[in-house]
Amino acid sequence: MLFKQIKHSGDNFSYVVADDNTKEAAVVDPGFNVDRIIQFLKDNGLKAKYVIATHHHGDHTAGNEKIKAFSGAAIVAHRLSSIEKDIEVADGDVLEVGGLCIRVIHTPGHTRDGISLLVDGKLLTGDTLFVGECGRTDLSDSSAEDMHDSLFDKLMRLDNGVEVYPGHDYGPRPFSTIGAERRSNYTLKRRSLEEFVEFMKEP
Repeated sequence: MLFKQIKHSGDNFSYVVADDNTKEAAVVDPGFNVDRIIQFLKDNGLKAKYVIATHHHGDHTAGNEKIKAFSGAAIVAHRLSSIEKDIEVADGDVLEVGGLCIRVIHTPGHTRDGISLLVDGKLLTGDTLFVGECGRTDLSDSSAEDMHDSLFDKLMRLDNGVEVYPGHDYGPRPFSTIGAERRSNYTLKRRSLEEFVEFMKEP
């Protein structure tokens, strides 16, 4: 697998996941990093099959159409997403990129349409889980209750060795592991649902 984390403009991370043999690729959250992504695709002889949005916010989707125009990729988003999309996905769906399988995990909380993507031991978490933090839940379609379920009932059930790649460079390092976040991320301290909801209200 060819895997690239790209941060070119601001603190947004974008990702390219590709099959080394077939040269098929998926671009995740192109946002404001489109020029660097296209150059990476060209340099490595890759053709994007999918553009996947972890959620609908513009800083993650601004480059969708440009990548689609460049490569003919299909835009993929959760079925609840408001963005223009070619393929709708739901929890548990699998996207095939060459010989790679990208598993979709519905992780609402920051937004209703939030998804995380698990591929070959790497978890792309969008704005659900950051290094040392989690996504905010005070927006119009946010839910602290959903964030609690996404973090504790889904992501924290993954193996400690799974690598975590977030949607923003907010932490002390650009990526982490489930085990490291379980040990050190203060938002993941075990709390009841009621305690977590109150915690997320704190400034």
